Amino acid sequence: MNSRAQILPGTLDLLILKAVSLRPQHGYGVLLRIGQISKGALAIEQGALYPALFRLVRRGYLKATWGISENNQRAKFYELTAAGRKRLREETEGWNRLVAAIGTVLSARAEAV
Repeated sequence: MNSRAQILPGTLDLLILKAVSLRPQHGYGVLLRIGQISKGALAIEQGALYPALFRLVRRGYLKATWGISENNQRAKFYELTAAGRKRLREETEGWNRLVAAIGTVLSARAEAV
């Protein structure tokens, strides 16, 4: 059985914003950071990551600048904007409400309903 969790629709942006909030990252670095933070439980496909990064830049949540990666390659680095910090905060609050609500439902007992 695969030990990796499926990423739910709509959560990729939240994961990217969180990874980039820890420090500016190039695209592949975002993949590595999410894998590292989740202890390997989450893996993002490159085919999903780069369109999401482009979308987040276009919406003003991330700023992209060119730089040199740790392996001396030219790479685009992403960092959170003020709007991105606000969006991360809102998305995190919404996620936490959803998790609490689902936890409440899953802990319900037949005699309490």
